[in-house]
Amino acid sequence: MRLPRFPRVIGFDDAPFARRAGSAVQLAGVVCAGTRFEGLVWGRVRRDGWNATREVCRLLEGGKFLPQLHLVLLDGIAFGGFNVVDLPELAARLGKPCVAVMRRPPDLDAVERALRRLPRADARWARLRRAGNIHQVGGFTFQVRGAEPSFVADALALVTDKGRVPEALRLAHLIGSAVLTGESSQRA
Repeated sequence: MRLPRFPRVIGFDDAPFARRAGSAVQLAGVVCAGTRFEGLVWGRVRRDGWNATREVCRLLEGGKFLPQLHLVLLDGIAFGGFNVVDLPELAARLGKPCVAVMRRPPDLDAVERALRRLPRADARWARLRRAGNIHQVGGFTFQVRGAEPSFVADALALVTDKGRVPEALRLAHLIGSAVLTGESSQRA
């Protein structure tokens, strides 16, 4: 796959959410061409639930944005606590490279300890591991299905304005925060 000058991506991030089990967590998906905002989708998942993969697919399948996308970006591998996205399934269903972007490599021992406090911990851990290796390429940290890490690093550089957070993910974070709390948070 060749990258255009302004790759079109969608970045998903969860909005602030209540800490009680099973609560609804709002999910913002921001479409950008390069770093320019072009569209928005909105959905919701359950805190520590099992519907994150299905919801991202629901928001894209049959819609106008999916055929235009080069990459699907996720802010981490889980939304609403530990509603873990099945990255291989997501990439297969959407037919697009899917990337879980992280600000830094996770402490996997701490993640596993946290998962052990939830129901079906082994299934959550298995889904997280199925996402594949964590890559550090071009200053970005990510897991990917459906593309080579070097391709993803090149694409992420083209859709990032400053720092190491792609613009679509930064905007999804800001919009989700503003919709729920009345103002955008400082940290994206």
